[in-house]
Amino acid sequence: MVGSSIDDISLDERASRPAGAFSDEWISEHLKVERRRSALLGEIREAIFGAQDGLVSTLAVVSTVGGATNDRFAILVAGIAAALAGVFSMAAGEYMSSRSQREIFDEQISDELEEVHQRPGESEAEVAFMFREEGLPREEAVQIAEILARHPEVLLKTMVEKELGLAVEEAGGSPLQGALVMGTSFGIGAAVPVIPYLVLPVESGIIGSLLATGVVLFLIGVAKSRWTGRGAAISGLEILALAAFAGIAGYFFGNILPALLGRPDLSV
Repeated sequence: MVGSSIDDISLDERASRPAGAFSDEWISEHLKVERRRSALLGEIREAIFGAQDGLVSTLAVVSTVGGATNDRFAILVAGIAAALAGVFSMAAGEYMSSRSQREIFDEQISDELEEVHQRPGESEAEVAFMFREEGLPREEAVQIAEILARHPEVLLKTMVEKELGLAVEEAGGSPLQGALVMGTSFGIGAAVPVIPYLVLPVESGIIGSLLATGVVLFLIGVAKSRWTGRGAAISGLEILALAAFAGIAGYFFGNILPALLGRPDLSV
């Protein structure tokens, strides 16, 4: 029998063991580890998205203003304003999105709960049909649905997961936690393209901003490959290409916008 620690046996040894060889304690610990990992990956996804958005959007702003004027103060004000606006916007958006999604999920789950209690035969038939859709023979699907119907709470979870693609009890942090992760990561990312303008001449700050943002984005792509399974170089270069496009486009529009707006004297 497998011990209570998930590190007791290797993956190869697990593959050769029958289901009965795994203790309830081992399975419980293994599932807890998997669920914690899933929740962590969700937070990592939010952090990566926030940082990427902060880097690219702020780079576009400072590059646009830097392309339009050599005024360091104007560039810094634009960059810092864009960063602060993005922090609060992303945090508020993530909070409202997560909260609204949770409320919608709860309402859908409530509808399924009402069906299980008021129309159990209908629920049982739906579950049997969904099992058949997944490839089970009709007789086995009906038998499984009959067993689940004896336990309404299990029947509810099965219906919610298979019919709606939801979970009755979702793992992961609260909407507030997601908002903090998103806002913080955006702010950290947004600081990178702004800092070169604080320490370098404006003419060099544009190049420094592009290089600093590119390096950080490449490293984010490399780090992301650890969880996506993609090649580190390809993942890093993909994000780097996005930053290069944003920076070049921003600088280009910064040069042509003054002329289009009747102020050619502001062009570099």
